[in-house]
Amino acid sequence: MSPKEGGPVTEGVDSSGTAAISTHAVVKMGREGDGANGSTAQASGAGTEMKAKRPTFGKGPGLSVTRFFTKPGVDPFDTVEWETRTARISGERGEVVFEQPDVEVPVTWSQLATNVVASKYFRGPLGSPSRERSVRQLIGRVVDTIQRWGDECGYFATPEDRDAFGDELKYLLVHQCVSFNSPVWFNIGIEKKPQASACFIVSVKDTMQSILELAKTEGMIFKFGSGSGTNLSTLRSSKEDLSGGGKASGPVSFMRGFDSFAGVIKSGGKTRRAAKMVILNIDHPDIEEFIECKEREERKAWALIEAGYDPGFNVPGGAYDSVMFQNANHSVRVTDDFMQAVVDDLPWHTRAVTDGHPMQEYRARDLFHRMAQAAWVCGDPGIQYHDTTNHWHTCANTAPIRASNPCSEYVFLDDSACNLASLNLMKFRDEHGDFDIERFRAAVRVTITAQEIFVDNASYPTEAIAQNSYDYRPLGLGYANLGALLMARGIPYDDDRGRAYAAVITAIMTGEAYRQSGVIAEKCGGPFPGFAKNAEPCLRVMKQHRAAVEDINSALCPEGMVDAARTIWDDVVHACSTVGLRNAQTTVLAPTGTIGFMMDCDTTGVEPDIALVKYKSLVGGGLMKIVNQTVPEALRTLGYEEDAVQDILDHIDKNDTIEDAPRLREEHLPVFDCAFRPLNGTRSIAPMGHIRMMAAVQPFLSGAISKTVNVPNDATVEDIQDLYMEGWRLGLKALAIYRDGCKRTQPLSTGKPGETAGQASRPVRRRLPAERQSLTHKFSVGGHEGYITVGLFEDGTPGEIFITMSKEGSVISGLMDCFATSISLALQYGVPLKTLVEKFSHTRFEPSGYTGNKEIPFAKSIMDYLFRWLALRFLPNDLPTPSPSLEEVSAIGKQRDPEHKGSALIEQERRVFMTQADAPPCPDCGMIMVRNAACYRCTNCGLSYGCG
Repeated sequence: MSPKEGGPVTEGVDSSGTAAISTHAVVKMGREGDGANGSTAQASGAGTEMKAKRPTFGKGPGLSVTRFFTKPGVDPFDTVEWETRTARISGERGEVVFEQPDVEVPVTWSQLATNVVASKYFRGPLGSPSRERSVRQLIGRVVDTIQRWGDECGYFATPEDRDAFGDELKYLLVHQCVSFNSPVWFNIGIEKKPQASACFIVSVKDTMQSILELAKTEGMIFKFGSGSGTNLSTLRSSKEDLSGGGKASGPVSFMRGFDSFAGVIKSGGKTRRAAKMVILNIDHPDIEEFIECKEREERKAWALIEAGYDPGFNVPGGAYDSVMFQNANHSVRVTDDFMQAVVDDLPWHTRAVTDGHPMQEYRARDLFHRMAQAAWVCGDPGIQYHDTTNHWHTCANTAPIRASNPCSEYVFLDDSACNLASLNLMKFRDEHGDFDIERFRAAVRVTITAQEIFVDNASYPTEAIAQNSYDYRPLGLGYANLGALLMARGIPYDDDRGRAYAAVITAIMTGEAYRQSGVIAEKCGGPFPGFAKNAEPCLRVMKQHRAAVEDINSALCPEGMVDAARTIWDDVVHACSTVGLRNAQTTVLAPTGTIGFMMDCDTTGVEPDIALVKYKSLVGGGLMKIVNQTVPEALRTLGYEEDAVQDILDHIDKNDTIEDAPRLREEHLPVFDCAFRPLNGTRSIAPMGHIRMMAAVQPFLSGAISKTVNVPNDATVEDIQDLYMEGWRLGLKALAIYRDGCKRTQPLSTGKPGETAGQASRPVRRRLPAERQSLTHKFSVGGHEGYITVGLFEDGTPGEIFITMSKEGSVISGLMDCFATSISLALQYGVPLKTLVEKFSHTRFEPSGYTGNKEIPFAKSIMDYLFRWLALRFLPNDLPTPSPSLEEVSAIGKQRDPEHKGSALIEQERRVFMTQADAPPCPDCGMIMVRNAACYRCTNCGLSYGCG
């Protein structure tokens, strides 16, 4: 860790090509005049003084493209059946937030995919003749542009090869086998020089000009639907002097400005908000302040909630809207030296940014504990393993890897960009459900070629990013639906078989991507311009990937898969050592947010299934619960007969869990374990199971993995420390932890105005006037009739209820009388009606059944009916409509669809997860979003915060 005085950005690289971390080595660039806090230094900022130049590759013969999916003369669009639909997205209260009629889509695409593509990706003013209305137009716009660019840049040997490439790519896209990241769909074929990358890493120097330039650069990145990450360790600490006198502000101070700026832009530009990452090295003098800053703000939000501020996210003037650092992910970058100091209980020194001299001394374990403590409170900071990342760095002779994109999957040089694409693994199975290696490899070749073509034809927010994109050409191919694929094959996610299967698929993907990169280098004019300088580390990393294949247990994989991986990686090593590679990086595992909906993926990225229950929205509002469609396929794969499959599905539908299902063998339960424990069950994938899966696939990725490891609410700080430590030991590049329920999105307590802090408050009963207005309602649930009378306070809110059942003297009548009294007292002592409605709606017990009330056609119990009726009468604008059961959907269907055309009722697919109480509302439609790796996505309209 000893710094090298005056070292440029390329210093700090050891003989093996692995970069050692140094907070001050990079900051020397352009510091003349000393500037992070008001100096007049003239610096290049993000590199705007340079003029980016595209590489002039030598001419080659071009690529020969073999058709694998298509036939000459057959339009790929003719290989699917088409239909027209209305794309419609409803908001939280049923209002229509987007609608486009006569949208043409393949019949096999879900309504959710239709809604997402039409609302997010179709270009042109809504309602105008110029607006796109067909998936043909969307895919055609993008593919035709890529094909033209490739032809102009000399990528194809013949016109026939050009046409074959375009047809193959169209086929893969229209059949939902692959999708590019959102900026491609937003911008390509629309903008003259489109931004095609979702991921950016931006540098900053220790000058005021560079700091302000960073804010501008990030703003432009956000505007075009992408995200960025920056390591702020180049900024001198608040404990260091300025040359003109006084102390520097420090990176955390400037983070406040960056955070506010990101918050302003979050709703502007394109139809989604991108994400932001800030990183600080473990040896930076302000590391303790950085670790604690988001936790402190979280505790401020708690205090505001206790004082009565709205606890929701993105609520103007609410608790979380009033505190800082809510628009970025935070990560601490740690070294092997630091982690070993934690293991050995040794001291740790921070170092001055300006000259590298030692500053504060900490106990390493204390810093590590503070990181875990802060993550326990609010989920931040995450951790990035610097030395592991640089051990796999193909361009270590240029500069170390110091940062990542917002979701931590793209890790590469500062001032660089990466365009992403994801393959849908469920689309690469043969008729027997086995993984089709050759089909998968062919798709990788086509996709990586398309991504390579983007590089020289896209625009970039700064000249420095443009130049590094031209010189190093990093790409980010990944996949989605791993969790669904494993379940469909009857393989548990947290199992050696699941990890081996995932590892070999990842090895084949990255190997084939680099293999094609070598072919492009050979046929299209040479390797990336920075290859010559980095030939040694690049070849070393390719050999590391090849060696890792031998660690896969071939006995746990389908026959031939490990052998195929070996052969592919042998070809890669040969290509790297002879002609070189066209791309410094080829693969990452991104969260696949919006594009996962476009491909109708059940699971995202490397994630397992999040739950066994899905929901479908009905025309006019409401949700229909259905069992995850992967479950029946998995049961059949495991050998269950159809009657047993149906019994198990009925059990899941009734109980929202597969546990205790009839005829299910106990040894098969792990196959159906998901990320979250069901409300009526006890099983879920343990946090370490997620980390072990990440460790299995990490050796076969150029970049890293976007994934948040969810831990239960009762996890301890020590549990999080253990996960951070195990992530380092297992060779991960980055890790983020989130403790379920740690965000306080509900009021913790209420008190009368004027009560002083620390003074215990007692509930005060609010009595109704002697004469009060009331409302009486007759109801019937499953043939049991009764009346509810609601007495009102002077302001018209409910203050008491009386329930009378037709059969006086019955047990039901007596219980109802006592229950009504307790609810009346609760209302008079200040319990919000909303809380009572949320608590008692959907309670299930007999009697239940049809009600005759069109607003509530089916009730699971009398309590269910009464509280949903109260919500409709007294909370019309405050409470989302509760989701109906399958029985209620049937009743709704009979009213709206007398001919029982069930498909006509299904409007859009979405998942609802009660464990995501911390997620913000979608800025487009208002529905609550769900966590997606380190970001969020909306399961109603497809909006994504982050990559994909």
